[in-house]
Amino acid sequence: MSVRDIRTIGDPVLRERARELKPEELRAAETQSLIDDMIETKRAAHGAGLAANQVGEAVRVMLVEVEPDNPRYPYKPPFPLTVAVNPILEPLDAETVAINEGCLSVPDLRGEVERHVAVRARFLDRDGVERERIVRGLAAGTFQHEVDHLDGVLFLDRAEPRTLMTWEHYERGHRDEFERRARELVERVGS
Repeated sequence: MSVRDIRTIGDPVLRERARELKPEELRAAETQSLIDDMIETKRAAHGAGLAANQVGEAVRVMLVEVEPDNPRYPYKPPFPLTVAVNPILEPLDAETVAINEGCLSVPDLRGEVERHVAVRARFLDRDGVERERIVRGLAAGTFQHEVDHLDGVLFLDRAEPRTLMTWEHYERGHRDEFERRARELVERVGS
């Protein structure tokens, strides 16, 4: 396993729609190695999720995990490592919430994005087993953010332009208010 370089805004791979993997491709040693590298890369960067194209591979593989005491996202409750291959998301209803998002591929910038509060996620796990999971709250936002990556969409494309800010300004004047709203969402709907 190794930590890979995270591609940043301007890299063409971030604007590609990643291709689906066939079952035999998923079982291949190089795909399993990619998944291991993605886990290491996400953890090293203290991210909440990572899509394969963020490490230069335009295939539909993403993962979500929030480790306890994540320094980048202290307001996010822990979420177990979930590897999703060829994910499909379906909103459970029309309810949305504004989430102040950042992205490992867009360093030093944050902005508010409307995300569905609850989604049904269908995907293959890393062993090729079909999974279905209902995801709510901040984790639902992370799933939507990562699937956007697989579609070649960055959070900047969905953010309200007036809400864009540097991490410095987020820390200085917006963090407390957003974290208060995030904790209320977690209390109301879960992770």
